[in-house]
Amino acid sequence: QVQLVESGGGLVQPGGSLRLSCAASGSIFSINAMGWFRQAPGKEREFVAVISASGSITYYSDSVKGRFTISRDNAKNTVYLQMNSLKFEDTAVYYCAVANSAWGVTRRADVYDYWGRGTQVSVSS
Repeated sequence: QVQLVESGGGLVQPGGSLRLSCAASGSIFSINAMGWFRQAPGKEREFVAVISASGSITYYSDSVKGRFTISRDNAKNTVYLQMNSLKFEDTAVYYCAVANSAWGVTRRADVYDYWGRGTQVSVSS
């Protein structure tokens, strides 16, 4: 069983930064791609970023490209999301997830097998 625990969320002003962390238990962490998704009130969950098992490949949604950076430390079983230049529209609950090993890096939420409970990010002045 894999457990994911997100942390690092909070309240920040527009233009500010936050760093989210996702600590994973279980031996599959180092062989699976990891993704971040978010869900704003009244909206569907959307893809934010994904990183390959080795960390060599990353993809971002157009809305965060150039502002967010995903990274991972396999020795610590942790994936990070550095968020800079935050905007009001980045307000959401952010979730990390483990992709099914058959898929590799993917934006498709339906092929992620394990999910954390989320951490709230609020951007407000």
